[in-house]
Amino acid sequence: MAQLGGQPIFIMKEGTERTRGKDAMENNIAAAKVIAEAVRTSLGPRGMDKMLVDQFGDVVITNDGATILKEIDVQHPAAKMMVEVAKTQDSEVGDGTTTSVILAGELLKRAEKLLQQKIHPTVITEGFRKAADKAVEILDAMSIKSGIDDKKGLKNAAMTCMSSKIVVESKDKLADICIGAIEAVAEKDGNGKWVADIDKIQIQKKQGDMIDDTSLIKGIILDKEVVAPGMPKSIKDAKILLTQSAIEIEKTEFDAKLQITSPEQIQQFLDEEEKMLRDMAEKIVKSGANVVICQKGIDDMAQHFLARAGIMVVRRVKKSDLEKLSKATGGMILTNLDDAKPENLGYAGLVEERKVMNDSWVFIEECKNPKSVVILIRGGTELVIDEVERALHDALCVIRDVVEDQKIVGGGGAPELETAIQLREYASTLGGREQLAVEVFADSLDIIPKTLAENAGLDQIDVLMKLRAAHQKGYKFAGHDMETGEVVNNMMEVGVVEPTSVKIQAIKSSTEATCMILRIDDVIAGVKSAGPPGGGMPPGMGGMPPGMGGMGGMPPGMM
Repeated sequence: MAQLGGQPIFIMKEGTERTRGKDAMENNIAAAKVIAEAVRTSLGPRGMDKMLVDQFGDVVITNDGATILKEIDVQHPAAKMMVEVAKTQDSEVGDGTTTSVILAGELLKRAEKLLQQKIHPTVITEGFRKAADKAVEILDAMSIKSGIDDKKGLKNAAMTCMSSKIVVESKDKLADICIGAIEAVAEKDGNGKWVADIDKIQIQKKQGDMIDDTSLIKGIILDKEVVAPGMPKSIKDAKILLTQSAIEIEKTEFDAKLQITSPEQIQQFLDEEEKMLRDMAEKIVKSGANVVICQKGIDDMAQHFLARAGIMVVRRVKKSDLEKLSKATGGMILTNLDDAKPENLGYAGLVEERKVMNDSWVFIEECKNPKSVVILIRGGTELVIDEVERALHDALCVIRDVVEDQKIVGGGGAPELETAIQLREYASTLGGREQLAVEVFADSLDIIPKTLAENAGLDQIDVLMKLRAAHQKGYKFAGHDMETGEVVNNMMEVGVVEPTSVKIQAIKSSTEATCMILRIDDVIAGVKSAGPPGGGMPPGMGGMPPGMGGMGGMPPGMM
């Protein structure tokens, strides 16, 4: 609302809330800090889990930062930006979601003190951006080369990622499964770089057994069963025909009237239909296929002919599963049975229908060089299986990051501490107030080793001082062993390894979110009004405000 010549003029809709200046900044920073605090206790190998219950009573138990923030119904706009940080981190590199949110919260907390010292937000954000660019350079420089041939590095990275999850007891076996899956789907692109597409790794979940019974299947699992009881349930050395077309007589799309004058004509009609189905079945038999996977339906008569020929048939398979099968078995997806030739068939060592709990599934295994594989997760309860799936997704992403980026660093808060020390040296080369912002950025990075120590029940100041002393002596990967409580001069030697890309993305996404929140000095929250019945304008809005009707009614000096 504005005053104009003693007359109030409504600029925004009545009920609109507006917060400006210092209040707006403090509000946004407070909301972001609350989100960071919510996930802080879940960081590291001694981090705790959260139980989230939605409005329908569904329960999720997890310590995955992105999942926690996705399940919480956040209303505050600045808090929503923190949720976006976690989502970006998850979609880009798949791990480090909690780290990025905690870091963003700490940057905002320390930036608040600079604002109280009357340092302009633009100066702070410029300093933070310079610090983030320098931090990325430092991390790149301290990285160690790795890649698809570095089995030890890959396994340690996967096990480090899973050390804070529910699967910690089985992390050794699960790391091997994840490495096997990524090795199967990884291939070189046109530029000779390794690319691993995680979408080619299918994850199937089934309650029962234990986490240790989770297995990697070099092929595909179809949650279908064999169509007819007379067909074989298990075939070795399977030659697989993949088809998108239905193995049945298609109905005409227009109405047809047939005049039949004798029973023989009906028989002729039926015989012709049977002959067409028999021809379809013969084309399949002649191709040498002994397994048929069909996207659409299969006529009962065609099932009978195929069963007599000893061919296993699965129908109504999803298009995405058919494409994965093509990658796994090397078979071509046919749209016409005239193309059913031996060279277009896929191969698998074993195709078998098995009972898993109460369901029958078809397992297609032992493919020669599968470019699509399945991880079958087992576990005691639905909640456990869901958390195992999240842990495996993170581990797969971490291995993919190392394979594609080919760089690793020691974990346990070591890279953040080393970066902070070098950033403080860099700050001394800058002039003006940006120097303060870079120093604050360096101090904020200390939150990661401090939180790791705090969650392990250790004194964070003691730990920080010991670690800084080790880093000053030149041990760039010195970190804290949470099991023994001792400082380790090289975290890589104890198998604590993380991909460099995860650390870099955490710094980038947290800095960008922080800068965006700091630059906001005005929050205008509109109200949703239903409006009066009949679709007219709200009361009092029918005409112009008094004094605005014509030019003559305007205050002096406004012409």
